[in-house]
Amino acid sequence: MSERLLVLVRHGQSEWNLKNLFTGWKDPDLTELGVKEATEAGRKLKAQGLVFDVAFTSVLTRAQHTLDLILGELGQEGLPTSKDLALNERDYGDLSGLNKDDARKKWGEDQVLIWRRSYDVPPPGGESLKDTLARALPYYVQEILPGVLNGKRTLVAAHGNSLRALIMVLEKLSPEGILKRELATGVPIIYRLNADSTVASKLDLAG
Repeated sequence: MSERLLVLVRHGQSEWNLKNLFTGWKDPDLTELGVKEATEAGRKLKAQGLVFDVAFTSVLTRAQHTLDLILGELGQEGLPTSKDLALNERDYGDLSGLNKDDARKKWGEDQVLIWRRSYDVPPPGGESLKDTLARALPYYVQEILPGVLNGKRTLVAAHGNSLRALIMVLEKLSPEGILKRELATGVPIIYRLNADSTVASKLDLAG
């Protein structure tokens, strides 16, 4: 049996991250810094001696571009990859495309903070973190986890909130705990799982 390896990477900095805009399901690409972050993520994984059997990503450009750059560094450009909107970023609805400071002026700082940091209060026309978990978790359990447990070394390049769904299960975090969890752009988190899908070890390649 091969090791039960699962690596999660949030995409590199996007053009809208740089502009302080709510992004959600909008589809900007990586900035120059984001390209560097993704490339460096690939170098870090290569330095760990890691290779993969399968990859998963969202249907959004910034996550796919990040994955492509990582695989390029690993020399695994042809790796079998599944793309699914279940791994998309949280949909920010009416906030999408707005500058975060402008949103605070329109709705008030307290209200915007509730939309951003509460677990189950969605912005108008959008998703709460709870809603994002409701689509990302079943996909993880049905499509990603079985392969990991069968020894497929798996790489997931996705988004801050969809990855929180996976981390919530992996690390057994409460809704309050997952809200406090910040994921840096372009930083791989390496999990090795036990046969019962609990975490045997975790390595965060920040820095």
